[in-house]
Amino acid sequence: MTRLVIVVEKASDWSSYYPSVDVMSAMDYLREPVGGDDERTHVINLCRSYKYLGTGYYVSLLAEARGHKVMPSVRTVNDLRRRSLYGVDIDDLNQKLTHFLPAGGRDTTDFGILVYFGETAYPALQDLARQVFESFPCPLLRIEFERDRVWQVSAIKPVGLQTLDDAQEDAFAEELDRFSKKLWRKPRARKLYRYDIAMLVDPAEQMPPSNKKALKAFVAAGKELGIEVDPIGKNDYQRLAEYDGLFIRETTASDNHTYRFAHRAEKEGMVVIDDPTSILRCTNKIFLNDLMVSRKLAVPRTEILYRDDSKGMKDVVAKLGFPLVLKIPDGSFSRGVVKVEDEEALAQAASSLFQHSALLLAQEYVYTEFDWRIGVLNREPLYACKYYMSRGHWQIYNHGAKGTAKSGGFETIAVNDAPAEVVKLALKATQPIGDGLYGVDLKQVGNKPPVVIEVNDNPSIDAGVEDAHLGNELYLRVMQEFLRRMERKRQGVAG
Repeated sequence: MTRLVIVVEKASDWSSYYPSVDVMSAMDYLREPVGGDDERTHVINLCRSYKYLGTGYYVSLLAEARGHKVMPSVRTVNDLRRRSLYGVDIDDLNQKLTHFLPAGGRDTTDFGILVYFGETAYPALQDLARQVFESFPCPLLRIEFERDRVWQVSAIKPVGLQTLDDAQEDAFAEELDRFSKKLWRKPRARKLYRYDIAMLVDPAEQMPPSNKKALKAFVAAGKELGIEVDPIGKNDYQRLAEYDGLFIRETTASDNHTYRFAHRAEKEGMVVIDDPTSILRCTNKIFLNDLMVSRKLAVPRTEILYRDDSKGMKDVVAKLGFPLVLKIPDGSFSRGVVKVEDEEALAQAASSLFQHSALLLAQEYVYTEFDWRIGVLNREPLYACKYYMSRGHWQIYNHGAKGTAKSGGFETIAVNDAPAEVVKLALKATQPIGDGLYGVDLKQVGNKPPVVIEVNDNPSIDAGVEDAHLGNELYLRVMQEFLRRMERKRQGVAG
């Protein structure tokens, strides 16, 4: 069972709204803990101020001590006091505000807007309001802007209910109602689970990291361990505070919602796989190549190409020869990877790929009949697969002209049956990245030592492929790792 508690500093702050059993005063909340051991409690802290060691601050602080999910969290309260964290990544902020203000805002040097649970009355600034709320989850915020040649965010401040006028009170009530329904709209199953994990998926994704049968297997494995695994989508960002863990089963990128979900979940103190650091480190092949080289781990010979550097391109050809492989830094599933046979093909491919990135990787072409994929979880090998090249193609995935993709065959074997040097190198490759769930791609030509191709932070786990050897045990091991980490967090143990 889940209980919603709305905490106000003074009863008069709620006088404009209908009485509710969900509303209680800050002093009552501080004096008498609410919610029992079998009851999840979510707290919306609407105190007048979150000043350090003030009443509002203690409401959030003791809520966290009691295991309640609270908004704003103490971390958010502290972050709001640090002006250095106000940077909001809106490239066209100046253009947005110039168009938003009458006559381009010629005579306006500063103004502000109210944001209720990430919503604002101004559609042109909704993206900004959402990003601010995602960075600083707080029920009621004022974003202040100032202009010194260009517009910028000057302050982000919590706002008390007592400061609102009638129209603003109506707007806040509407968003509070909408937010609470969205956050706690899903009725709990009759069985009481020890923990809840949000599993981020995209049903429309053409090449997801897990197929539907695998997703169901994760849910079943969780239930076996007393964990409810709840599939959510990108529109469920505001529900994250409901869960104890986040499991991302959607292709990750550092510039989309998957990273925002991971970052928010980590800030909330949740167990997260993939964690944001792993996403940042694994989704850029240039970073990975430097990381492997700095650790003296074997990789194919690699050079970096820079946009508008024709001399550098000639040097790369002299060092690597043909054929060679060009890669954009953030490609996945063989996308953004081109094999070139001569200088003309190189120039054409580089021109196309430079539209996506200022830097490209040029890598020696290493042909193998298959790539090794070693799954690694918490620094231990999880599974071993051979991914064979697509028929008549030099890659595992052959992307058709209409966006379709065909893949080669596979062979899944026991980790102990994989070459020891391949498994050992895979484990070394994940050491500097983290202790999450990874898929390490490697090549081995004959009896030569293996080389690392890349480390994936969100490896494929498909029913019928990666689980072909372990079966349901594969899904149980992943959920057992979540359980181990959630138990340690509950006990206050790091790691």
